[in-house]
Amino acid sequence: MKKIVFAALCILIINSAYASDNVSFIYINGSNNNDEKMKTWYEEGVKKLHPVLKKSFTENSEIKKYYTGNNTLNIKEEPVIFFWGDKSKNDLDFVKSQLDISKAISSTGAYIVRSLIAQYLHDAIWVQKQHNMFPILEELNTSVKKEADEGQDVILYGYSAGTFVAYEYLATKLRYINVQKMFEALKLDEDFLSFTKAHPINNTCISALTYDYTGIGSFTPSGEIIINQNKEELKKNYLKLNEMTELACAPDKKIRGIVNFASPLVLFYSDIADSEYQLNYYNKLMVKYIYENGIFLITANFKEDPLGFPTSKNLTVDELQQRIGLEINNPTGVIYDDSSIWSKRMFPFAHTSYWSARRTFAKAVVKSFINGYKFQYDKEYQSKILEKRNKKFDLL
Repeated sequence: MKKIVFAALCILIINSAYASDNVSFIYINGSNNNDEKMKTWYEEGVKKLHPVLKKSFTENSEIKKYYTGNNTLNIKEEPVIFFWGDKSKNDLDFVKSQLDISKAISSTGAYIVRSLIAQYLHDAIWVQKQHNMFPILEELNTSVKKEADEGQDVILYGYSAGTFVAYEYLATKLRYINVQKMFEALKLDEDFLSFTKAHPINNTCISALTYDYTGIGSFTPSGEIIINQNKEELKKNYLKLNEMTELACAPDKKIRGIVNFASPLVLFYSDIADSEYQLNYYNKLMVKYIYENGIFLITANFKEDPLGFPTSKNLTVDELQQRIGLEINNPTGVIYDDSSIWSKRMFPFAHTSYWSARRTFAKAVVKSFINGYKFQYDKEYQSKILEKRNKKFDLL
């Protein structure tokens, strides 16, 4: 009986996760892909990986049984490659020119280390800067909207530093902001709150609130939102918010999942653990939105990959609600991490071996997808995992 109930729940969850039959995979490149040789390497790797991932999703018996009748999973034949590496090339070339100057006065060892740092870390640092990230997110949103206009749902695949882009896209483009509640929390004056109640607005995203679109406010480096102090201008801009939401935000209900792999996200975004960082409040709202809207967020790393950092300990909905201090209503989404995938590659090469070990990786993504839902919604399976986890911690 439990298996029947779980199977029925999975059908409901997966059907909500795939609102349409048609899905596009959009692949986001990582760092060190900014010259023509590395661009070609990345694109050829994706073209080899995509058909294997597609086959693993569509032919896996545990996933396939969730699709009955006309509700089949049709993944687009061709991968959609979103490439941003060329945007950092000029800056990296400048860094390399400065390295060439230092070559004459540096020891060989120091020069080699500097070159490696510049080559592998420059793009990861470069893309986090807001003025660099913003146009990338706008272009990615254009790609997502194009797929949505063609009737496609979208699953994003973020590779390496591409996980930063995928994360920022969720954080700034998903429509998890209830504007009325936000203004109340910011304790704006009663006149303006009465105005917003008389003119209700749909949920929006962070991007739509900024001066690039409505001019309602701006976010400081500490994550605080500073509201436009000109009340008449604020009211005027507020009334444009529904229109700007359609321009600025991800198309509604079209982002169905995210797979981050070879992910150093935690290393570069450790400030999400800082309780003083105000943007964490919006991160919590984003997590709530993911669970309540049937989105899955999977992290899949090879355990030999030195840059594949686990995102977090896998948490049940109950544990998550306690952690974020928000109630999650009727959850159907999943956030799940599997950073223990055995690639059978030496650690110096593991970070770039997701293409060569594509069958291993594709199977692991599907397994993570299934195990993530089982961990969250199959109470018997969840109980076994929690029991193992508790025993492991007892031994520490």
